[in-house]
Amino acid sequence: MSVGTKTPHDAGALHVTGAARYTDDIPTPAGTLHLAFGLSTIARGRITAMDLSAVRAAEGVLDVLVADDLPHDNDVSPSAHDEPLLATGKVHYLGQPIFLVVATSHLAARKAARLSAVEYAEETPILSIDDAIKADSHFEDGPRIYTKGDVQAALSKAKNRLQGSVEIGGQEHFYLEGHAALALPQEGGDMVVHASSQHPTEIQHKVAEALGTPMHSVRVEVRRMGGGFGGKESQGNALCVACAVVAAKHQRPAKMRYDRDDDMTITGKRHEFRIDYDVGFAPDGRLTAVDFTQYARCGWAQDLSLPVADRAMLHADNTYHLEHARITSHRLKTNTQSNTAFRGFGGPQGIVGIERVMDHVAHHLGLDPLEVRRRNFYASGGSISAKTKQTTPYGMAVTDSILDELVGQLEESSDYQARRRAVADWNARNPVLKRGIALTPVKFGISFTLTHLNQAGALVHVYQDGSIHLNHGGTEMGQGLFTKVAQVAASSFGVPLETVKITATDTGKVPNTSATAASSGSDLNGMAVLNACEEIKARIADFLSERAQGAEVRFEAGKVHVGGEVLTFAEAINLAYTNRVSLSATGFYKTPDLAWDRIKGEGRPFFYFAYGAAVSEVVIDTLTGENRILRTDILHDCGRSLNPALDIGQIEGGFVQGAGWLTMEELVWDDTGALKTHAPATYKIPCASDAPDVFNVALWEGENRADTVFKSKAVGEPPLMLGISVWAALSDAIAACGPDYPALDAPATAERVLDACQRLRA
Repeated sequence: MSVGTKTPHDAGALHVTGAARYTDDIPTPAGTLHLAFGLSTIARGRITAMDLSAVRAAEGVLDVLVADDLPHDNDVSPSAHDEPLLATGKVHYLGQPIFLVVATSHLAARKAARLSAVEYAEETPILSIDDAIKADSHFEDGPRIYTKGDVQAALSKAKNRLQGSVEIGGQEHFYLEGHAALALPQEGGDMVVHASSQHPTEIQHKVAEALGTPMHSVRVEVRRMGGGFGGKESQGNALCVACAVVAAKHQRPAKMRYDRDDDMTITGKRHEFRIDYDVGFAPDGRLTAVDFTQYARCGWAQDLSLPVADRAMLHADNTYHLEHARITSHRLKTNTQSNTAFRGFGGPQGIVGIERVMDHVAHHLGLDPLEVRRRNFYASGGSISAKTKQTTPYGMAVTDSILDELVGQLEESSDYQARRRAVADWNARNPVLKRGIALTPVKFGISFTLTHLNQAGALVHVYQDGSIHLNHGGTEMGQGLFTKVAQVAASSFGVPLETVKITATDTGKVPNTSATAASSGSDLNGMAVLNACEEIKARIADFLSERAQGAEVRFEAGKVHVGGEVLTFAEAINLAYTNRVSLSATGFYKTPDLAWDRIKGEGRPFFYFAYGAAVSEVVIDTLTGENRILRTDILHDCGRSLNPALDIGQIEGGFVQGAGWLTMEELVWDDTGALKTHAPATYKIPCASDAPDVFNVALWEGENRADTVFKSKAVGEPPLMLGISVWAALSDAIAACGPDYPALDAPATAERVLDACQRLRA
């Protein structure tokens, strides 16, 4: 069986040798035009005059377009039709595209874009969460509120009560391959677009709108991305639309690529949050009520902010059963980049909020934070009866929890208790270097919260020589989706993996695709491919069985057993072909049992939950704030893993990315709204030396209780939240400096760590 084996990434050798072809590597035809945006230099105001004569006269420039030059729809929003490709008189953030340069080379276009003379009537920008609250600047009419139980009554009766607030910074995606697009005009007004995008169908939709054509006239192809992390779910729309409009106007290929500075200046980030909390709890640490208020800084346009903020609310409980809970969410509109999807899609911010509460409660009571967490866990799925059914704050029953068993196993395998005692002993003996340790869990809901997106299609061909070709709606961004789905097909037919080839994602082969997001790539596309394979297999089996007078047919180990006869797979396929059996099928899958009302905050938005936990140990220098991760142990639930090697890679990468977000990745804007951390020189991401010196990752032994593809579980997003263990461990280390609670914000940079140490010592 191919499923369950540690198979290398299908393009791994191409990645490490540099032979893998990305959008910018596609050979361009002679006469290709190159594009660059001219960007606003203020964060808020009106354009009063724009002189582009120097731009038009610059060397290599063939055309310059402003909003009025666009032929049809001037919008690249994935949601609310509120994001013009080019500014229409008003400027909403510093770095907003206001005109488009068309030139004979990439460099010529970029140079010319800087020659404009634009005059503005400036207005005071709304930049921070505090600015937006003061100005009452928000999306939606009032906050969204989810409630369970009677929070106010339970808080007033609580034996212990704490209030607090935590600031959570945003995060730049920093995919290694920046945004790029290539549009090739075809006969009859058709357009082919090569995109670096997680959502080919959305590109197809927005390009068709911009050109005034039906979607069938636009074909979008995505071979691979050099990373996405959610940053290529909607942010690629602008490049693809710009290229298509220019290609259609000039009837020449058009290409656009953001340089890193432009990429970071123009595109959205992970949403910055502030979470206020009011919590009531018993003397043993059990929470009796919690009231969260979440403030999300969304930026200038809506983009995907509403579902991101929804998911933050949906993960405000994380792994804990809350009998009385209220989550209030404010979606704030600011004059900054339009924040967008990022691995975890709001879930990480929601989980940080409740994990802060657990640590604060434990510190107040003088208890081990692990014990406080454990006492609040959802009951183990195996021990739940109809009478003891526990539900989330949005009313979904949690019946599949494995937290007690998983955390217990990790506690033992990581030697947590002995190491916690050793940390306390170390801190008692060392006045400068302090250590901290924390074990934090994760429960992450798997499915798109916009229910109709939980569908996928596939196209499978079996050729007469027995080779198999397939396409599906998912996109490959380095996560190994293509390899996993090929393993599904190989397992279905009982053939070696090398029999199967997956080619570029193509809207002309599989239509109406959902974004490769929400950790659903393998779940959705794997099932769609399995559906198509099983249909073809059933046709072949029916034919062979009838030919052998009702004999049983089995596919395994590259052979087809028909009663007592054994055929090679190729022989069986050729036999079916010569007898006119159809060897091609489309597959389709839609996630069952979903029912969600986002306005009421009620229902079942998720098919199942993925679980995991991490123990991290850190050391800090209390005189400088410098810190390091000494060791991390992870136990993560992938169900019956489709590919343990790829899953462990995703867990390791997700953890490091999560730890980077919470400890070192700091976005800084100045008072004018200019992003100052807009390049590798000013924005710090984790590198190899920032990973733990001791890094132990293991997979939980068990299968998904939900009926997923081969009983596997999604693994893309949940591991990112394991990085919270590092942030909690830093807080634990700082707590050794004094009696007060550290109240550590994120990212816990060296400066913030030092400041917290000094506050506690003071």
